[in-house]
Amino acid sequence: MLKFGKKKKYASIPNEQSKLDVPEGLMMKCNGCHKIYYRKEMKKNTYVCPNCGFHHQLNAHERIESLFDEGTFQEWDEQLTSSNPLEFPGYEEKVEKDRKKTGLNEGVVTGKGKIDGKETAFSVMDSSFRMGSMGSAMGEKIARAIVNAQNESLPFIIFTASGGARMQEGVLSLMQMTKTSVAIKRFSDAGGLMISIMTHPTTGGVSASFASLGDYNFAEPGALIGFAGRRIIEQTIREKLPEDFQTAEFLLKHGQLDQVVHRHDLKQLLGTLLEMHQKGGDQE
Repeated sequence: MLKFGKKKKYASIPNEQSKLDVPEGLMMKCNGCHKIYYRKEMKKNTYVCPNCGFHHQLNAHERIESLFDEGTFQEWDEQLTSSNPLEFPGYEEKVEKDRKKTGLNEGVVTGKGKIDGKETAFSVMDSSFRMGSMGSAMGEKIARAIVNAQNESLPFIIFTASGGARMQEGVLSLMQMTKTSVAIKRFSDAGGLMISIMTHPTTGGVSASFASLGDYNFAEPGALIGFAGRRIIEQTIREKLPEDFQTAEFLLKHGQLDQVVHRHDLKQLLGTLLEMHQKGGDQE
């Protein structure tokens, strides 16, 4: 005769009503080590993972807040926005959706402010707006910021984060690479100081134009920087590329960057460079 033991007790599954409500956005997972943190904790650490050091993306205003002396930032051309010059279907709706999502009118914020008491002009691109792609309005804002820096005898710092040209604006988008590069050349010829900091991702025409034209070219750790995609390059040259190809560290190793700078060290470095060049200008 078969004997059956006592039936095991299993924990009951709570219904939806009994589950704890966790506010959306309270927690976030590190993209590097996959540990989970309170978002507030990560924000306090400027979105650098305390465990593995992975640098998560910052939006434009988070970047500005982390660098500028409190109350010193003045924004330029805030209301400048993209139109739909080629009448590309659905483009205006997509731009409007990004405006609501990010609170920005375009994928770059420009202005001036002080870093450790030294005034500088500034452009910071935001990849959450149309992937930071270069449209006519973005190119115009950056070019105007460079001209303003020249007119006010200020250094110019730019943070790049872009997927390249904005396809909905066709050749007009590509022209922005030339326009901004020409503005930088004039600024440089007038003795202006430009510092470029490439963040994740800096790709396409942006990486091949104004992002690489700084007197100092820096990047954040682990940032993707390159013109064409890995697969396209491998298919073209018929070779396997290194694992770290198109990373900030790879570019530094091959002489295309001056330094890879940890986010927590950046403000001090920029303050030092601004002071050094300010003193050099005073001596002249």
